[in-house]
Amino acid sequence: MSLKDTINKNNLPKHLAIIMDGNGRWAKQKGLLRALGHENGTKSVRLTVETCARLGIENLTLYAFSTENWNRPKLEVDTLMKLLVNSLKNELPTLEKNNIRLNCIGNIDMLPAKAKSALLSVIEKTKNNTRMTLTLALSYGSREELLNVVKIISDKVKNNIISTDTIDESIINEHLYTRNLPDVDLVIRTSGEHRISNFLLWQIAYAEFYFTDVLWPDFKEDDLYAAIISYQKRERRFGKTSEQIK
Repeated sequence: MSLKDTINKNNLPKHLAIIMDGNGRWAKQKGLLRALGHENGTKSVRLTVETCARLGIENLTLYAFSTENWNRPKLEVDTLMKLLVNSLKNELPTLEKNNIRLNCIGNIDMLPAKAKSALLSVIEKTKNNTRMTLTLALSYGSREELLNVVKIISDKVKNNIISTDTIDESIINEHLYTRNLPDVDLVIRTSGEHRISNFLLWQIAYAEFYFTDVLWPDFKEDDLYAAIISYQKRERRFGKTSEQIK
């Protein structure tokens, strides 16, 4: 029996988030330029997106480019932005074929004009697709996101739009980039690193974590299946006891 056949389709994460790590190390191990690592990483993106859609996962969020990544060498950043533009153009038919809606979270105003234009174009063309929402975290940092939330809510309190007495989790959720997405159920991080890297800090409060040594360009269907199977074997208690859950 294959790994895929052991997956319980009735217990899938409603929101899967992936920290795609290891493109540079993959290239270095093979004596290649880092750019080729990122390029090969796009193949894993396509494979993962299509596999998640087939499985029935409703929301997939991929950590594509963080606010901290702007500090990388200019050549690498420029290469990543060109790769983003090309990938968006090349993957539009795949998104349309699989009825996938593209979404984006992050400070996209920092993106080069060409990359932002390509991104918004694909978002618009796929806005009515319903099978799965694919969210790209681009120029994204969770601390920046939360800081923006504090500023916006503070302004609303100052202008008597809302009262401090009414501020609760739902108010905060309404002001996040992810306001239209459910909380994350499962976070996968590739490449053997065991950290969150400023990713969806509010949204992963009760997420399960799965870490694998596999570098992102080598991440295949069975690696995804293994993560989901691990998730399905866990007891999610959300602060309650095992007895209460049962």
